[in-house]
Amino acid sequence: MAKQKTDPSSKVLSTNRKAFYDYMIEEKLEAGIVLVGTEVKALREGRLNLKESYAAIINGKAILHNCHIGTYSHGNQMNHEPLRARTLLLHKKEIERLAEKVQQKGLTLVPLRLYFNDRGRVKLEIALGRGKKNYDRRETIKKREAGREIDRAMKESRS
Repeated sequence: MAKQKTDPSSKVLSTNRKAFYDYMIEEKLEAGIVLVGTEVKALREGRLNLKESYAAIINGKAILHNCHIGTYSHGNQMNHEPLRARTLLLHKKEIERLAEKVQQKGLTLVPLRLYFNDRGRVKLEIALGRGKKNYDRRETIKKREAGREIDRAMKESRS
């Protein structure tokens, strides 16, 4: 009998909602992340902000920048630095493929969400995203508003 995976959305620590507004997401990828012990404890407390973070490939390594993980409340002088660069764990071929796409096609590596998987490991969902222009953003807003109006009309017609 096959073991079913649990839905990781129940253990989501943080989501970068602005990424979906600013970028057209083309491809998603799951990566591990190298953390210090106090960082994991701070994540369990919910001290995380992905808003301004981004990933880059430097010297053959995928690195996450500007991800703010607050200090652990019960930590001592050995507490971690909140904005340090963190290494992402990906296979070498994945890193090479991502580096090639980022250089040639003008794509960006954007972190989407950070979560605990079913084994209790911290995972980061990153995506290849292409920056949206202003008219693309306005179009997205129009579609969302139209969908809301349709939902309202359907709800009123049922009553």
